[in-house]
Amino acid sequence: MAAGLMKLEAGQDITVTSAGTKPGNAVNALSAEVLADLGVDISAEVPKLLTEENMRAAGLVVVLGSEAKVPPVDGVRIEVWETDEPSARGIEGRERMELVRDDIHARVRDLKKRLLASA
Repeated sequence: MAAGLMKLEAGQDITVTSAGTKPGNAVNALSAEVLADLGVDISAEVPKLLTEENMRAAGLVVVLGSEAKVPPVDGVRIEVWETDEPSARGIEGRERMELVRDDIHARVRDLKKRLLASA
């Protein structure tokens, strides 16, 4: 979700890749659906495993939530985003995913500003 939103916000100004510590077989359908509402199409994306090699290539890794454990790699900055979890308030389904999307979107906008300001 964060990668799709950064591509929307930054276009070609920032190189974006996506990977996970325990990638599934496909993109979450509800996540893809709420991103499509903003004109972001991640439906053809294939989940990939986060490796030390792609971490080094990126230089910055954003981890969504505290569940994923990403070991430090020399020369790589890691940011952990403790994202809102609406299900803790009893909000589920599409409404939950829209709130998660909006939280991540705000964080992506902030990161874009920080990255482009330091370029």
